[in-house]
Amino acid sequence: MLNFYELHLNSKDPVYMQLALYVKRQILLGRAAAGDRLPSRRDIATQLNINPNTVQKAFKLMEDEGYVRTSSTQGSVIYTDDAIIAAIEEELMKGMIRDFIGSAKEVNLSFKKVVDLISELWDE
Repeated sequence: MLNFYELHLNSKDPVYMQLALYVKRQILLGRAAAGDRLPSRRDIATQLNINPNTVQKAFKLMEDEGYVRTSSTQGSVIYTDDAIIAAIEEELMKGMIRDFIGSAKEVNLSFKKVVDLISELWDE
């Protein structure tokens, strides 16, 4: 069962989105796989000391995006297939790159210098 104690919430992003992003990262890292059960909404709220309605909103998002399924008999479980994993990977990759580009632009780094440095450091 996925543990949410390791999740460190920030004050910048909506909490429900941080919960969903955490689950996505755990899937890509192989720490959560298809069929793994998620803790109850109440347990997650207790672990993170947040409102259960926030957790409910995160579960709604994860269910809408297709990588969590909830049934009355099994609770909520991770669901993945090749398409879902590819979509999560692309979303996370684009997010990291957007953040990086924003930081680089913030300090007026040139595109060429950034690309050259990435090429130089890629295989370190």
